[in-house]
Amino acid sequence: MDVDEAGGGAAAESAPPSEPAPEPQPNGSESNGRRPDDQNESDRPAKKMKPAPPADDDDSDDDVPLSLVKAKSPPKKAQSPPKKSPARAAAVAAASAMAADGDDSDDGGGNDDDDSDDDVPLGKLSVKLPKSKPKKEKAKPEKRKPTKRPPPSDDEESESDDDVPISQIKKKTPKKAAPKEKKPKKEKAEAKPKKEKKEEEPVYKWWEEEELPDGQKWRTLEHRGPMFPPEYEPLPKTVQLRYDGEPFPLEPASEEIAGFYAQMLRTDYPAKKVFNNNFMRCWREAMTKDEKAKIKDLTKCDFTRMQAHYDSLSEARKAATKEEKAARKEKEEKIREEYGFAMLDGHKQKVGNFRLEPPGLFRGRGEHPKMGVLKKRLQPEDIAINIGDVSKAPPPPPGHKWKEVKSDNTVTWMASWIENVQGQSKYIMFNPESYLKGRNDLKKYELARDLKKHIEKIRRDYTTDLKNKITLDRQRATALYFIDKLALRAGGEKDTDEEADTVGCCNLRVEHVQCMDDLKIQFDFLGKDSIQYLNTVAVSPQVYKNVQIFCRGKDPGDDLFDRLTVPMLNSYLKTLMPGLTAKVFRTYNASTCLQDQLVNTPVDGTVEEKMLAYNKANKEVAILCNHQRAAPKGHGDQVEKLDEALATIKTELKAAKREFKSAQAEKDQKGMLKWKKKVETLKTRMHKKDIAKQTKEELKTIALGTSKLNYLDPRISVSWSMKHDVPIEKVYNTTQRAKFRWAIEMTKEDFVF
Repeated sequence: MDVDEAGGGAAAESAPPSEPAPEPQPNGSESNGRRPDDQNESDRPAKKMKPAPPADDDDSDDDVPLSLVKAKSPPKKAQSPPKKSPARAAAVAAASAMAADGDDSDDGGGNDDDDSDDDVPLGKLSVKLPKSKPKKEKAKPEKRKPTKRPPPSDDEESESDDDVPISQIKKKTPKKAAPKEKKPKKEKAEAKPKKEKKEEEPVYKWWEEEELPDGQKWRTLEHRGPMFPPEYEPLPKTVQLRYDGEPFPLEPASEEIAGFYAQMLRTDYPAKKVFNNNFMRCWREAMTKDEKAKIKDLTKCDFTRMQAHYDSLSEARKAATKEEKAARKEKEEKIREEYGFAMLDGHKQKVGNFRLEPPGLFRGRGEHPKMGVLKKRLQPEDIAINIGDVSKAPPPPPGHKWKEVKSDNTVTWMASWIENVQGQSKYIMFNPESYLKGRNDLKKYELARDLKKHIEKIRRDYTTDLKNKITLDRQRATALYFIDKLALRAGGEKDTDEEADTVGCCNLRVEHVQCMDDLKIQFDFLGKDSIQYLNTVAVSPQVYKNVQIFCRGKDPGDDLFDRLTVPMLNSYLKTLMPGLTAKVFRTYNASTCLQDQLVNTPVDGTVEEKMLAYNKANKEVAILCNHQRAAPKGHGDQVEKLDEALATIKTELKAAKREFKSAQAEKDQKGMLKWKKKVETLKTRMHKKDIAKQTKEELKTIALGTSKLNYLDPRISVSWSMKHDVPIEKVYNTTQRAKFRWAIEMTKEDFVF
């Protein structure tokens, strides 16, 4: 092996210490003139050998250790080995000339009588310089040999290579060039098209433009229409329903509905009688005569093979290759580009739900009486299209036509239909981050701010009416008291045979309230989305008395406010302030509560401590509005992981403190700085984990998102983040920031709700 490949300096260091180092030879080191089979024969006596033919000028003394070459040479010239000094150039020229003349007088031992200057130190070839500095240079290799240093930086290169053969220094040249080859990759990695696009997109400051006339929502509107779900693909012949233990093939119409049930076997719904009865009724409606005659008992149906098939499809999708996922993503982007945007008043805006809901089984919230009913597949004949220019309406699928095409700029939907389960109207609307939604949000919060000017008078009026002799006025005043103080919804008329038994303030029943001791009333009822409202509150003596009177002589199922209806309450509210509704009260009280609670933010706290204060304030709002949820299934595991992380950090912290004390005892300044920094880092990490655990425990049954997105004026949060130097990214995620872009752009630090 050639010394250039083996690393000349390292070979010299690995020689046994009892043997003297071989003397340098002309035209290279001791191994440069050897044959390949002689390179490992260091124990043999030196033989006289002819000098190897010279390579190029650069290799004449490249692998001679600089510590030997520089014995009488200045250190500065040795620090930049790639550059040749005049003396060295002369030596190389002399060696080349001698080799060209065919001089064979070399005895292989590097004697001084030889005419070649290859083994003469560079200092002797030209000017003799002071010999004081080379002593320093000799000392450097002795210090560096025992330790293995990492590759030197560019600043250290000239000093660290003093005792390394030039051939080895040349080996490092490609390594220096390597980062240059990687630069284009770094540039590509840093260039993120998505971020650049977002930064380049100008913010449409619609709030600075002139408002549209009352009732008008837009001037021009263009869109692609809805995207229909794919048609049903029949199952493979090997995947069949089994009835009473025997395979029973189904026609595609009934097979599709059976598949809906199979995909829900892992949920709690198949264990519910109402769900099964509704499903069986809808399923039999789609069966053929033969299927109806055979399938009569749901308990005899075995859907497990169908379930396994759908599970395998799900697993295959998850296990897709990187290329398959990329292709799927690319296809999705094309669909989103086609259907996911609309032109609203000349501005490109996102569409919220451009995909029509596929057929399936209705679930509902809570114990809904219609759970298990089939949601039928929508057809173009069910869809009404709303667009700016009727002549530019999107074409329906081949062979179909739209139910209706119209141009109505007083509404904001683009497509509408009536779903078959509850007979409710459904819409394709704009995305929450569209300026159409933002404009509506701004109006909503400004209306709630206006209530601040009227609230004192309204409260005085309903407090007076609590004692009114007219029962209707007294019931209305009591209901308004609950709406104001407890942020209850007004409620609405419900058909419990068609919908879940949820109530609001105006349709509370006697069974929903109970007068307790100490002027306290307990409320227990199902609110919106079948969320239980269970709360015991202290009320004024007159309200307590009124509730007792309203319950007197009534059965548990009778209405508490039997003289009051929701329309009557809303009509009365509009006489107090234009546009006033029960929801405006809710928005006003929620935003006011948040602003009052944020006063408790620690001014000198960390970002984590300030965010903890913000979440606590948001929690109070969620409690006020009854925005509750069940504790997440993974809550226990998440807390356990946080406890494990805290235990690990505490162990590391103890060890770091011991190391710091040890360095302090040894007066090791570098060690002290290192471990002090480590201790501080671990303390910060532990503090963050503690806050994360505390937040997770406090908010496990609270849904912060509902109030944050629907009832809290975002300008309160934006001004708070400015005032306390908290990044807005900590308060709102990417989607929420897009929704409240108008608030982020227009709000100042001194905003007050």
